[in-house]
Amino acid sequence: MLGGVESRNVSPVFVGRADELAVLTDALGRAAGREPQALLIGGEAGVGKTRLTEEFLGEAARSGAVVAVGGCVEIGAEGLPFAPFSTALRALHRLLPGELAAAGAGQEDELARILPELGDTPRGPHDEESTARLFELTARMLERLAADRTVVLVLEDLHWADTSTRHLLSYLFRTLTSGRLVLVATYRADDVHRRHPLRPLLAELDRLRTVQRIELPRFNRAEVRRQLAGILAQEPDEAFVDSVFDRSDGNAFFVEELAACRESGCRAGLTESLRDLLLVRVEVLPDDAQRVVRIVAEGGSTVEYPLLLAVAGLSEDELIEALRAAVGANILLATTDGDGYRFRHSLVREAVSDDLLPGERSRVNRRYAEALEADDTLIRAAERVIRLASYWYYANDPAKALPAVLAASVAARLRHAYSEQLRLLERALDLWESTPEEVRETLRPADYTEVYPPCGCDPATTPLQRLDLLAEAAVAARFGGEREHALKITKTALRLLEEEGDPLRAAWFWTERSRLVSSLARGDGWEELARAQELVKGLPPSQVHAEVLVRAAGWGMLHSPGPDNLDAAERAAAYARMIGAEEIELNARITVGALLTDSGDAERGLAEMHAVKERATRLGLGMLAGRAHINLSSQLEGMGRSREAVELAEQGAHLVRKSRLLDSEAWISGNMAESLYSLGRWDEAAEAALRTLRVGQSAAPRGSASARLSYLALARGELTEAASQLAAAHAHFGTHDVQPQHRIPLFRLAVGIAAGEGRIAAVRAETAAAIDYGFPLGQHRYAWPLLLAAASAEADARGLPVADAGREAALAALLAAARTLAAPVPVWVAHAAFLRAELLRAEARDTVADWVEVEQAVRPLERPYLLARARHRLAEAMLAAGGDREPATALLREAYTTAGQLGARRLREDLSLLAQRARLPLTAADTPAAGTPATKPAPDTDPVEALGLTSRERDVLRLVAAGHSNRRIAEELFISPKTASVHVSNILAKLGVAGRGEAAALAHRLRLFGPVRTAAGAPPRRV
Repeated sequence: MLGGVESRNVSPVFVGRADELAVLTDALGRAAGREPQALLIGGEAGVGKTRLTEEFLGEAARSGAVVAVGGCVEIGAEGLPFAPFSTALRALHRLLPGELAAAGAGQEDELARILPELGDTPRGPHDEESTARLFELTARMLERLAADRTVVLVLEDLHWADTSTRHLLSYLFRTLTSGRLVLVATYRADDVHRRHPLRPLLAELDRLRTVQRIELPRFNRAEVRRQLAGILAQEPDEAFVDSVFDRSDGNAFFVEELAACRESGCRAGLTESLRDLLLVRVEVLPDDAQRVVRIVAEGGSTVEYPLLLAVAGLSEDELIEALRAAVGANILLATTDGDGYRFRHSLVREAVSDDLLPGERSRVNRRYAEALEADDTLIRAAERVIRLASYWYYANDPAKALPAVLAASVAARLRHAYSEQLRLLERALDLWESTPEEVRETLRPADYTEVYPPCGCDPATTPLQRLDLLAEAAVAARFGGEREHALKITKTALRLLEEEGDPLRAAWFWTERSRLVSSLARGDGWEELARAQELVKGLPPSQVHAEVLVRAAGWGMLHSPGPDNLDAAERAAAYARMIGAEEIELNARITVGALLTDSGDAERGLAEMHAVKERATRLGLGMLAGRAHINLSSQLEGMGRSREAVELAEQGAHLVRKSRLLDSEAWISGNMAESLYSLGRWDEAAEAALRTLRVGQSAAPRGSASARLSYLALARGELTEAASQLAAAHAHFGTHDVQPQHRIPLFRLAVGIAAGEGRIAAVRAETAAAIDYGFPLGQHRYAWPLLLAAASAEADARGLPVADAGREAALAALLAAARTLAAPVPVWVAHAAFLRAELLRAEARDTVADWVEVEQAVRPLERPYLLARARHRLAEAMLAAGGDREPATALLREAYTTAGQLGARRLREDLSLLAQRARLPLTAADTPAAGTPATKPAPDTDPVEALGLTSRERDVLRLVAAGHSNRRIAEELFISPKTASVHVSNILAKLGVAGRGEAAALAHRLRLFGPVRTAAGAPPRRV
């Protein structure tokens, strides 16, 4: 090895960049205050990014920070997966071995995918959440490592970054929230053309306020002059400064090269091309040194000394002399860890590599590949497979390249670098036809693929097929988030299968296509599943057949639950059991359990899902255990057992969080939010819903979380926020694959928002659309709240002129829909009673007895919000009926207290207004002293005055409630439209509502004008 050789063509004086360095050091100071910092440094090649970074790292080290640098590696068309992170973490592992081990404790197997020094990389699990789990673990490890010390992580040459590195960097920039961490990435701006893969990432990061972007401009003439003075150790003559400035155009690296050429007498001034300028300094080296430089240029960003010794064809003494010459000329540098060599600047490497002849390039790559095959200790084991694949590919030897590329794809999969796996598989597909058949015949699916099940053939003895690679590529694309690409691959495979006539493989691809179509919102996936089912009919038992049956049953459970789907799920479970596919069987049994519960056999269904949960947990099947917790907590909530649902969801969240199953955690948190809402723990419900939005990777759980937040906002009287969250839920769910469990709650929210805004026509339209949509088996849990919300809106709108037309039909439709719904458990029996009472209130025919029945049905349910609403209506009915006021007062106080604890502003206001009208004390402070007779309201008490409205505002409100415009109000009251507008604004402010519709709805809901009800005792209409 070689060290300590210097050549002075780098300025010892740091020129310019004072502002940029100040930004970096300021970030260092903020990070010391536990505020993570993220910065991007961009600029053209040679402009001085590395020099600025080095100066900053020196400042950081002097301040006591721990610094680590990793560079993206350019190897052919693809980079090493996570290369800069692996390098930087390796440096941290050397500097802080104990601290890094503690930060990653318990997750060494997973983190070894990025830092192999932590342990052996496990083979699985592989799914769409694998990469996100790895990223989350990496982020948390860095936060823990930087909890007690400032850590500076620099990733260089992001323009060469592999896809996985770009995705991880984006994840860290978006999610790091604590720790004394500074994360800096540099990139070559002139390389980032319109279609460069880094460009979308830069655009995304520009939108993050937490990321600072530094763009380095070229030097001006004064800065070039200072740089030359530092290099030459004397003041340069002005003519030379002009010449260098003109030729370099202010590029710092070219300034150095021009200065070096003048010093060495290489007459660079005679050349017109800057590329020639870079090469001319190589060409003056001794022959052996030139040869070594060309070999290093083709070896990658860094070449290890043992590998270089094996490839160069020189004795060790000759190699060291050649390296001494190249290092002395400042063309090569020893790496910081002292185990290899790299070019001082990538521009020189690119120029040298481009200057190689085609035959020369392939020969050098072959020698690299042969050296690695002969001795696998020449480089790090984690890099060997990937680099060998690249060397053989560029050696133009398909027979050697195909197996090497396939082996590299397996290595990429093990690291959850699915995008790199996909690129390598596509390279293998390109090599397929040019590879000799006798070589292809030796390849086995067992060695290179794992996603397509054996299906009657032995993967250890059956030759690998092109379709095996397409299957692997389709799944790699899906796992890597490239679903559009995956869809195209399945289309290619199915086209091939039309010629080959392999129904089992075709069924597998159609099943995969169903999943993709659904996730891309191109459809519900049923057409593709139906094709798969047709293809497997009559075929011998197989894992593919079992998977098709289970997915079809699962689809039916979500989209069209009913007895037929229960039969299908039970057949799928039995089929999977018959062929010994336990994982598929357990998946089917979860579906069976959920459908049993929906069909009314609750205890059997819950027992089945509990059994699967225990078995999957015991076998370490995290995804299945997570799905069991998701469905169990959902079914318990549907049965009114919300407290049990929360406890089970907490257990499930803990389980899946350990395995970093992010979508599973999102679903469980969403279910928990629903149950917490039911229990009146609204702040906790909001936290759970927000957690779902944070960790959810798929659209559906995020849509459910937005719906939960909309429910909370609606109950709290925040109509604008409720509408915003409803729109977000619609956007997440899309329009192509709307499941009843998602769609019906959105109808209910739309009804509630329209009712709150006083838009009774919209209430009826949404309700009619929901009834037309239908309420399949098990959806009564969503239908009862929807119908209740619509009936309450009709009751509140009684007397509203715009509500008269169509009222009878709307009430009849609600009654008819309610008669179709099951009420298998007390919570839905209570809803049925509540709905019946509201329908009677809508016709002014409800009695105290009706509301007593509702209150008694709701009281034992642990549904505080529902109970407060029931007590509100019961108190209202008692006051309207006359008699003893003390029970009504007690009910109002209880409901008012509950509404205040929940933050249910609208309900609290309604209760307060009712109490004001009745002159009832809502708090102990308002209660008359002992011995003082209670004050009864005067017979002519004006309820409008209790709201603080003047007599003129009362007249205006009456006309607003009748639906009149400001101009019509002005005509009726003989005032100007402007005065009418002022009165309306004052009324809205006093009532605390956002618009005329809400004011009208409030006036009618509180019966401010006209009689409250007809004579009691009218025969009730029963549901």
